[in-house]
Amino acid sequence: MTVLEDRIAMADTDADTERLDEWFERLERMPVPEGFRVEIVGGNVFMTPQRDTHWVIIRRIVRALEDKFGMDVKAFSDVRIDFPGHENGFCPDVALLGERAKKDDKGHWRYQDVEFVAEVVSRGTAHNDYGPKKSAYAVAEVPLYVVADPYQGRCLVHTHPKDGDYATRTSVDFGTDVDLTGTVVDLVLKTDRFPRD
Repeated sequence: MTVLEDRIAMADTDADTERLDEWFERLERMPVPEGFRVEIVGGNVFMTPQRDTHWVIIRRIVRALEDKFGMDVKAFSDVRIDFPGHENGFCPDVALLGERAKKDDKGHWRYQDVEFVAEVVSRGTAHNDYGPKKSAYAVAEVPLYVVADPYQGRCLVHTHPKDGDYATRTSVDFGTDVDLTGTVVDLVLKTDRFPRD
């Protein structure tokens, strides 16, 4: 890239961040029903209910991270992180940040510090988890992306981000351990108690 292209890209990123900040401020003032999750994917606002199945899987993944790294692990659920692409203010179901991660000068967590993301599929927004969010995580070079799909009863493990996609994809049925040893989390994720929808 040239210096001019770098500056244009930075200006676009700053403008996206400012628009996202404004959108989230407005959304926080709206009467969003309790138990709903709101995020912005590709400039579109998605509001989805948090189902019990969804939450049980999230909790089990976070618990596995806490068992491995301790209670002070920087693992978050439904916390805004802006990712590359047009107006992507995601609130991942589970995001693990590096232990040295710090918020930027606007108080936001940086996507560059994200080491692992897990999304649990909701019927209305499954296309985001399999499409634009997967692409954004790959562009951001998130080393490990897991999609847990209670409708299909499987996990898809994405590793080795390269050129805006993941080079490796492994499918594991619920009930089978997901071997994540050798990845940034270096653990075995038990799925035998993941509920299905």
